[in-house]
Amino acid sequence: MGTSYQASGSTVHKGRGATYDPHNRFAPTRSESEDDGWWQEEAATTIATEVREEPSKSALSWNRSPDLPFDRSLNPYRGCEHGCVYCYARPSHAYWDLSPGLDFETKLIARSGLVERLTEELCHPSYVCRPINLSGNTDCYQPLEAKYQTTRHLLELLQQCRHPVTIVTKSSLILRDLELLSEMAEHRLVRVFVSLTSLDANLKRTLEPRTASPQARLKVIRELNTAGIPVGTLVSPIIPGLTDHEIERILEAASRAGARTATWMLLRLPHEVAPLFEAWLGAHYPERAAKVMSLIRQCRDGQNYDARFGKRFRGEGVFAELIAQRFNRASRQWKMQQRTEQGLNTRDFRPPRAQGDLFI
Repeated sequence: MGTSYQASGSTVHKGRGATYDPHNRFAPTRSESEDDGWWQEEAATTIATEVREEPSKSALSWNRSPDLPFDRSLNPYRGCEHGCVYCYARPSHAYWDLSPGLDFETKLIARSGLVERLTEELCHPSYVCRPINLSGNTDCYQPLEAKYQTTRHLLELLQQCRHPVTIVTKSSLILRDLELLSEMAEHRLVRVFVSLTSLDANLKRTLEPRTASPQARLKVIRELNTAGIPVGTLVSPIIPGLTDHEIERILEAASRAGARTATWMLLRLPHEVAPLFEAWLGAHYPERAAKVMSLIRQCRDGQNYDARFGKRFRGEGVFAELIAQRFNRASRQWKMQQRTEQGLNTRDFRPPRAQGDLFI
């Protein structure tokens, strides 16, 4: 049987996905608020974003997951103001003594010196060029990027040394770099994947509060395609009982906008994400919360999450198989290929030092 969660002090905050801050599992102590009957000020319904800078000790993050089409990623920021309540990266915020809940989307870390660290790593004698994924634990075009422009500077470095990159985003800010990405595409150095969870703008406002609207994301796909930049869509996450009915419509809309590849992922609820998501369901969709959690557990061997390779992205069981069949059928109908990192150019890579770049 799955675990049921009820968060004390859970509150809907305007423009935020999480409704509370769960306990940091790495903290040695734990505190809980109790109503002692005394008068208390009403909790604020809005929370400001705080940003601190952190010098980067390294740039690339490496993985050996057989479920991923890349083995390295690059995260310009820690935490993400987009506030997607389901984000699988939320638990990582606990490593910085912050909560995976509201802290993840309101207390952000901007990594400084990242271009210099990446330059050093690309220049290492043992470095082998393969596509870098921007990002893995954050959206590289979240609102913070408008000020810091770290993603822009990283792309400029990668363009200069002819290093391929894949980008995953839910933001229309990527259009700021349209000319740069178009130039990279001419040398087969970039692919972009725009994540589409739902076409329902009302659902998006609470599920992914500070992301671009569904129509804005379709515009991003359209403009990237027009500029000659290879673009695909990630229908991710598919949430059983909440968004799965949109699979066919999302693929049709993405294809008509110019997406040529598509893939999907089932909702993942690791660690603190499960209680956060269930609290969100209770706050926004109480009438269907039990059904949604039941369907999720049917796809996860009776649990909220199954972290096994080969299972964590797609789930298993009758409902998960039905999702896969529907997605595959709609993909064929709209001539959408599976996501691939193949075809990107790795042969023209030259380490920055060999070019005498100004970054070193």
